[in-house]
Amino acid sequence: MKALIFAAGLGTRLKPLTDTMPKALVPVSGKPLLQHVMEKLVTAGYDEIVINVHHFADMIRDFVAANEGFGARVSFSDETDLLRETGGGIRHAEPLLADGTEPFLVHNVDILSNLDLAWFRAQHHAGDLATILVSDRETSRYFLFDEDGLLVGWTNIATGEVRSPWPGIDPDRCTRLAFAGIHCISPAIFPLMHPWPEKFSIVDFYLDVCRTHAVRAAVMPGLEIHDVGKLSELNLTIPS
Repeated sequence: MKALIFAAGLGTRLKPLTDTMPKALVPVSGKPLLQHVMEKLVTAGYDEIVINVHHFADMIRDFVAANEGFGARVSFSDETDLLRETGGGIRHAEPLLADGTEPFLVHNVDILSNLDLAWFRAQHHAGDLATILVSDRETSRYFLFDEDGLLVGWTNIATGEVRSPWPGIDPDRCTRLAFAGIHCISPAIFPLMHPWPEKFSIVDFYLDVCRTHAVRAAVMPGLEIHDVGKLSELNLTIPS
């Protein structure tokens, strides 16, 4: 099984640590973020892992090599020339992910959770473009889903902004859920991405294609999730 770990980010919210190391190697509970994610993936049976790299890319390569890939076959999607954002990062990794028809996992390196990855993969319906992990938690920005759990829009409740391919959509008639930074994606996504620019957000992409392709919510009961984006979050207890 294949997975892509987003590890290319600059980690600006974790400065000054990220002035000398990539966000992926910032330690939490005695281990770098990347190690937490890779060990979780390998334990769940993901044996081909792609890591996208940009900021301090060689440090990530050296760390993975020193740990023999944590038991997985590891390749790198090199973005040292340009940080392509989330959508562009997935498309740039196409040569490493696109062979076959099985879905691949995408996992942010700064997301630590008790997610059952086997359960999550089982939520992906044949024929769907993507399944995205979401949760009912407080934030300012939410995806909007219909009664079948399909993506229909996005809203920022702080500003009142609503985005959807369906004009006039009423957010109050939708299920409002927060994105958790983990997706299960069909390789059928790549031809749809080809017309997009080099840099683009996966959120923008999903909001564009959800009119014609199924992007489905997955909500795991009892999900505990931490987005490690600030220095104050580095002493957290890892969900298990």
